[in-house]
Amino acid sequence: MLPNVEIKVHGNQVEKALKIFKRKLARDGVLKDIKRLRYFEKPSVRKKRKAKEAKKRRDKLDRLMTR
Repeated sequence: MLPNVEIKVHGNQVEKALKIFKRKLARDGVLKDIKRLRYFEKPSVRKKRKAKEAKKRRDKLDRLMTR
């Protein structure tokens, strides 16, 4: 589930490397999945969430295709 991410730290800049790492995880959706899996999700709620995400993807694709 976790992507293979490698961040190189240059010149003892740990804070900057940590910021880059968090940004990459957020972009890949890992943080969102971890938060979602923290609690049990009822099947009906999961179905509604997946339908909402699919609609969001379709709408985004439609917007890009009409340009």
